[in-house]
Formats: sequence, structure tokens, C-alpha cells
Amino acid sequence: MAEERAEEPLMADFGVVTGASSPRRLSEATRRLAARALAGEFGRQMRPAAFAVDEVSRGDLSPDRRYALVVRAIAERAPLRVVEGERLAGAATLIEAAQHMVPASPFPGTSHTTIGLERGLRLGYRGLRRQIEERLARGDLDAAGRDFLESMLLTIEAAGLWHRRHIEALEALAAGSAGDARAGYEAVLAGLRRVPEEPAESFREAVQSLWFLWAFQRLCGNWSGLGRIDQMLWPYLERDLAAGRLTRDEARELLAHFWIKGCEWIGVPGASGGSGDAQFYQNVVLAGVDAEGREVTNEVTWLILDVVEELHISDLPVAVRVNSRTPDRLWRRIAEVQRRGGGIVSIYHEELILRALERFGYGPQEARGFTNDGCWEILIPGRTAFTYCPFDVLRVLQNALGLGPDETQVPEAADFESLYRLFLDRLRRQIEALQDEADGAFSGGPPSPLLSIFVDDCIEKARGYHDRGARYSVRALHAGGLPDAANSLLALKTLVYDERRFSLQELVAILRCNWEGHETLRRQIQQQLRLYGNDDPPADAMMRRLYDDYVALAGAVRERAGVLRPPGISTFGREIEYRRYRAATAFGRHQGDILATNLAPTPGSDARGPTAVIRSFCRMDFEKLPNGVPLELKVLPDAVKGEAGLLVLTSLLRTFIALGGFYLHIDVVDTELLRDAQRHPDRYPNLCVRVSGWSARFATLGREWQDMIIQRTQQR
Repeated sequence: MAEERAEEPLMADFGVVTGASSPRRLSEATRRLAARALAGEFGRQMRPAAFAVDEVSRGDLSPDRRYALVVRAIAERAPLRVVEGERLAGAATLIEAAQHMVPASPFPGTSHTTIGLERGLRLGYRGLRRQIEERLARGDLDAAGRDFLESMLLTIEAAGLWHRRHIEALEALAAGSAGDARAGYEAVLAGLRRVPEEPAESFREAVQSLWFLWAFQRLCGNWSGLGRIDQMLWPYLERDLAAGRLTRDEARELLAHFWIKGCEWIGVPGASGGSGDAQFYQNVVLAGVDAEGREVTNEVTWLILDVVEELHISDLPVAVRVNSRTPDRLWRRIAEVQRRGGGIVSIYHEELILRALERFGYGPQEARGFTNDGCWEILIPGRTAFTYCPFDVLRVLQNALGLGPDETQVPEAADFESLYRLFLDRLRRQIEALQDEADGAFSGGPPSPLLSIFVDDCIEKARGYHDRGARYSVRALHAGGLPDAANSLLALKTLVYDERRFSLQELVAILRCNWEGHETLRRQIQQQLRLYGNDDPPADAMMRRLYDDYVALAGAVRERAGVLRPPGISTFGREIEYRRYRAATAFGRHQGDILATNLAPTPGSDARGPTAVIRSFCRMDFEKLPNGVPLELKVLPDAVKGEAGLLVLTSLLRTFIALGGFYLHIDVVDTELLRDAQRHPDRYPNLCVRVSGWSARFATLGREWQDMIIQRTQQR
């Protein structure tokens, strides 16, 4: 029900990263509500479930049936939060949901996926229920399949119960109110009465239905990406605008309230684990082409970018699909929002990704529907059960050199090619072992009847998301530490084999001592070597060689045992974890240093500006990497000021695409500002920074994570 409002200071300007004045298109009431959400008012109200699984289901039931009964109890008992002035209803109010658990149960939630929410808009729960009932009626089901489908129906019934509770609550609030408050509650009621039980008919209903479908998944611990919102919502807005039922300004307000609702977990205790307060996989994808190759960009695209620019909400990161036909207006708009900081808006190279997906084996129409998994990895939404397997290539190399904790033997390698072959053999064995593990993926995982309703083939197969029910079960191998390994190989080749300054045994002995007693030498090597990220042909050639060998080894198995295996490259902040077992590096870094993120240059090694970084990165052939890789750049705000700065930023984005990049996020922020925010977090409550596939408020990051962001090279 309605909550008492805590008095919170109004943030006069949401764009606190760069100091740029905030555009004002939204109503003051909407801006005040956004300030309350960003201040964590609603997140702090969340409470744990007041019931347990054993109270609502017997232990002798199947996991799917127990899960369904827990979902019904959540729908019956979860506190409702209806806030005066909100234009949408529905809130994920149980704290376990923000901790990636199904409340009141031992079951984990599901993330790293984007489910088919568009199906819910188009069919409503009624249409989805009919599909399940028709499948049950056809028969040809084993006992587990029938139980699974019946459990699906129970979760839809639970969703309907949650819907009815909101209708009753809004009716009571409207009856007890007058004036603007009553009108507000009645407007929300009008948008909620039919949906999501019935297909949405108007833009208001579509926005409300999309939120309600998604919010109930979140309430039950599932963190799905949102997918291509502008493509989903535009048909409804187009009809309403043509009929005069809605204005652009009214549509923008509704979308702003969707974004504000997406802040509901800000301030939830224990939800971040050091990696920030917005890592809930709720990414949005905009623009690009549809299944027929037609441009998607529409009024919803522009309105969403308006909202992000004005409210600076980082909790729903936006990835824009750009291509050779992207209009100049969209390029400029992306840059305008990006330079406000926070890394909230990123770009995908659509045409390259489509070629990579088709090369991997997806059909053209299916490939054109790609989104991310709620982070940035590429998948086909509503058809894919996804997970990935990370590992550290630098560790493989260091083990091959005798630098691992259980490795004492320095290899005998008369020349660099012999050494490289020894390393490559280690890498091959590591990848083969991980591929063997992947054979058992998606076999008997946690129950998922609610999520599986929105994933193609789960109903037809009568099997869940985690039990090979999805059309595609995908386990992507993800290598980390590639730039650091390439830099190490370059240093070994140069120092040991080309210049013969040391034997391999001598250099390994120095690295085992963590450069102790060799500080002058370490600094000389750092100054001498030009590493990956500086548009340097030898350094980039080493990186390309390692990249090509990795994707060849990882891509040798496309599919096996019913599991697709598209290779990717990532660290997702694991460079913090990896440093605990890495040794010192041959290119002059100490043991314990935080090294490269994803496929970006090793921090501090890129000294020739952002264009040089992009050129080095784009020397890789990313058509061989269907699951993708990001490049992150940290740009000084002064470098993108004014009209000239806007042109510079736009040019940088276009260059990335023209040279063949895959995915780019740019964070416009001053390193000195970050250091001040680390010392005085209370001064910067909404200072957003890009971490990896998500943006987070800097003050909510753990110290190591903050240091990782701070040490990224400041590009000018």
C-alpha cells in the first residue's frame, strides 16, 4: 500500500558527473520522484519475505511444483508499494529478489538472459495460458513434462493474483483520495485493468504491461534484460500519436516513470557485493534493424534518450545498435548523452555482429533480433538459455613459464616459437577441459516455470530453461587476460630471444622475486616496450596472433551434446580476483597489480590517445567472436566540451565502427574527480561510472573496484 514519504533533498541536476546543466523536458513532479528513487528511499523500504517455503509446499512435491507454490505465496504475501504520483504500478519489494534468490526458498534466481517479453505484450497472460493448455491437451508428455506445464500454469495464476491485489489497492486509494491524487490513481488503474492479462492496446497499457511482466519476474528473483524496448513499444505509440490519444510529452513522462521504477533496488542492503548497486542485468537495447532489415529507430528511441539524458539514471544501461545507415541525428544524440558521463549509453556494431552470428550458424532473420544477456554478451532473445565460462589466459601462460604456485619447472625453449608452442599446448588443454565440462550444461538446474513461459520451445518441449527446454542452450567460453598475456609474450620475445638480455631462466627468477632488487630494470623495460593499445604494429601483431589462436581453439567446437559454444572475451571485473594468483609480468608489472579489463590495453600502457587504442583493438577480426567483447574508454570531460568536443566524440564513435570494433562504452569522467569521490563519497551520491556491462554509483563500489576504475587510462 502507500508508503510514508521520507523527506529527501531534491537533486536539482541529475548530471553530477560532468557538471553539465540538466535539460528539462519532464515535469517537476516526475523529477522529484526520480530524486527520491535515486536517493534510495524505496530500496530502503524492502524487507525479507515473512514466510518460508515449507509453509506453502510439501517437501515430497517436485522442485517445479514447489517453486510454483512459492511463487503463488510471493504473489499473495509480498508487500505492495503504491506511491502517490507514480504513473505505473508494480514493485519488487522483497529483499531476497535483489539478492538473486527466489524469496522464501532455497532456489536461485536466473540472470544473464533476455526473455521474450514482447510475447507477453502481444498475447497477454491469457494467450500464454492458452498455449500451455493446448500443449497439455495434445498429450505425448512424460510425468515430468506434465508437472512442469502445470507448474507454469500455477505461476501464471500467481501473476494474476498479484495483478488483482494491485487493482484492489489502487481502487481503495482512489476512493479515499480527492483532487490530483485521485486522478493519478485512476489513471494508473485505467492503464492496469486489462494488462498484462490481456494483450496491450494502447501505449499506456503497453508500458504498464511491460513493466508489470518484468517486475513480477524480478520479484521472484529473475533478472532478465529488457531487450529492444523501442521496437516493442513503437507500434502502440505510433497508433496513439496518429489518433491524437497521446502527445510526445505524455509518452516521455510514462517512459521516465518506467526508468524511475527501475531504480527501486537502490540502497538495498547486501545486494552489490562490492561491484556496485546497479548490477541487476536490466539492460536496454535501442535502434538497429528488425527481422526484415528495416531500421527500427523511432520516436520511442528519441524519448528514451531524452529521459536518460535528463535523469541520468544508470540502473537501466542502454546499448544502441549502430550501422552504416545510422542517421547523423542518432550519432549526435548518442554523443550528447554519453558526454554527460556515467557510461550509461554504449554502442554495438550491428553489421559486424550480424555477420558474426550468421557465420556461427544463426539465420539472418533470427540474427537481426539479437540483444544482450542483460550485460553485453550477444544472444537471441526469448530463445536462449545462456551461461558463460571465464578463465584467465595470463595464468595459463605464467603456469607454462613455471610461475604458478604449483609450477617449479622453467621450460626449455631454444627460441620464441618453441616457447609459444609450449604455451599454446597448455591453452589447448585448458580449453578442451572447459569444453568437456560444458557437455553437462543445462542438465537438471534449478526450477524455472515462471521464466520459461517467455522462452521459445520450453512449452513445446515441456522442459525448463535450465533443463534444455530453450531453443538454444548456450555456454560461451570467455577468455580474460589476453592483453596481459600478449604483452608478456612480446616482452619475452624481445628481452629473451631478440635482444638476449636474459635467459628465460634468469627472467623467470626475477619475476618469482616480484622484481625485488630490480626496480631500475623494471622501469627501463616499461619505458622500452611499446605494448598493445598504442597502434604499434609489432605489439598489435602479437595480440592478433594470440587472439586468432584463442578463437580457433575455442571455436573448434561449435556445438556438442546439445550445447552451443560461441567464444567471447571478458573479465567483468575478475581482473581483481585474478591478481591474487598471478605472478609479476615480464613487461614490468608487479604481482598483485590490477591488469587489463576485457580486451582493453593494460592500464597505463596506452599512451598515444583513444584513436590509437581503437586502432589496436580493431586489428582483431571480431567476426570470429560471436559472443563478443567490449572496449572501454575513459575520456576527460574537457576533451568533449562544446560543439567541437561533441564532434570529437561523434568522430570517435564512427571511427570505432568504421575500423571494425564490436562493442564500445565510453565513460566521460575526470580521474581526479573519482579520487575526490573516493575520499568524500557523501558529496557524490549519483556519480555513475561504467564498470563493465553495467554502470554503478561510484560510492557503492568496493575499494578495489573503485581503484580499478580510477587506474584506467585517462584519454584526452
